[in-house]
Amino acid sequence: MFRARSSLLAMLVLSCLVPPTTRSEDKPGDSSLGAKPPEGAVVLFNGHSMEGWVKTDGKTPARWEVTDGFMTVGHGNVMTDKRFGNFQLHIEFNVPYMPTAHGQGRGNSGVFLTGTHELQVLDSYKLKLDSNDCGAIYKQVIPAVNACKPPLQWQTYDVTFHKARVDQGKVVRKAHVTVIQNALKIIDDAEISTTPGGIDLAEGEDGPILLQDHGNRVEYRNIWVKPLN
Repeated sequence: MFRARSSLLAMLVLSCLVPPTTRSEDKPGDSSLGAKPPEGAVVLFNGHSMEGWVKTDGKTPARWEVTDGFMTVGHGNVMTDKRFGNFQLHIEFNVPYMPTAHGQGRGNSGVFLTGTHELQVLDSYKLKLDSNDCGAIYKQVIPAVNACKPPLQWQTYDVTFHKARVDQGKVVRKAHVTVIQNALKIIDDAEISTTPGGIDLAEGEDGPILLQDHGNRVEYRNIWVKPLN
């Protein structure tokens, strides 16, 4: 009995000294990789061509390289020829390994919601995040947790976006966004404004999904949108 009590006491002491391990659900996961578009969704990239994508002039066909089911950033920003208001977006991305680069020069791109609100793409693995890191709404919202995987691994964004509400020419409710990265919620119904670098649209207007060319060879695949009422 004494030995059992001593063992129990030792276990309790150790439990106080050793920090708890991170729960598996708090780690980036792969459950949304390869997610299939639900009923009512619009497939924006089928893995075979840039059909449905244009340059930011709205008419010139996009010329990003397409190989092995993914597109690679190059030759300027591209955007969908379709426009959306409120929607759910699924997109998968892969940042390059750039060990000698730093900060905004390390796997930089961006997903612009309605062409006007940038969800940052960057190699921010294991960094203390700021408002210009991966998963941030650029210069506005810092992700609640760092859900980034290392470079050269496919990652996911699952986004629920509601555009700004406008009444008689005035914004009465800002746009709101929820972001899940690699199966972890990093932004929860945050209020956001437009960000620099996108296209010139007024808040509340329907707009395209725009992918940014920031000079780094980021890859994208499996992109679809489900419009919401």
